Amino acid sequence: MAEHILTRSLTLDIPREEAFAFFADAGNLGAITPPELGFNIITPQPIDIRQGTLIDYKLSLHGLPINWRTEISVWEPPFRFVDQQLKGPYSQWIHTHTFSEPEPGKTLIEDEVRYRLPLEPLGDLAHFFVKSELDHIFDYRQKVVAEMLGTP
Repeated sequence: MAEHILTRSLTLDIPREEAFAFFADAGNLGAITPPELGFNIITPQPIDIRQGTLIDYKLSLHGLPINWRTEISVWEPPFRFVDQQLKGPYSQWIHTHTFSEPEPGKTLIEDEVRYRLPLEPLGDLAHFFVKSELDHIFDYRQKVVAEMLGTP
């Protein structure tokens, strides 16, 4: 059984509270997700995010519809939060978002996703493809976040 880990980091020239507030607004998820995924939040908005909050989404991957439900399992504003898949395409999906201040007025955002593919160990044969898709999604996300929050 293989647990895979995806990491990303981005430094923004904004205060940590502002960066955290952006990610705490589930309504921003659609804007930072590649449009070809047809990402749509099903849970009525605005969503009051806190520990235990459940969020339902729909998206499409290569024409295949996917229903996804996550739970906010850790909520520690403005330092970190964790969303964990309860229902979706992965056997495990634990996404930790960490916000720190390397210097005043700057925020370092770190993402760590620990995931497992379904049908292990056979599902791991598809990891190269899945990793490529996730790299594309998270690269897009970083680019758009930097553009939206005014950091080149």
